[in-house]
Amino acid sequence: QVQLVESGGGLVQPGGSLRLSCAASGSIFSRFNMGWYRQAPGKQRELVARIISGGVTNYADSVKGRFTTSKDNAKNTVYLQMISLKPEDTAVYYCNAAPAALLNWGQGTQVTVSS
Repeated sequence: QVQLVESGGGLVQPGGSLRLSCAASGSIFSRFNMGWYRQAPGKQRELVARIISGGVTNYADSVKGRFTTSKDNAKNTVYLQMISLKPEDTAVYYCNAAPAALLNWGQGTQVTVSS
């Protein structure tokens, strides 16, 4: 059973940057396209970034131009580089298969953007 462990969140001021990591317990990238999801308080979880075979990426309009996802197959790790963070980016961030979240959810990592 694949386990996903997210890390790298924290408190950052508006305009700041963070880099999130998601480590998988096995070599899953050959079987799944991966995505980053987030869930803000009182809102549904949403997919904000996705990376598919060959490294092609796509992003939700709300984060396009500010977030970049990448992966390291050798380390079984997916990354989310976030710049120009806004208060509305505050959420718990998760990784999972995408667009269908077929894997067990990890604990997520909290990102709080506030002055």
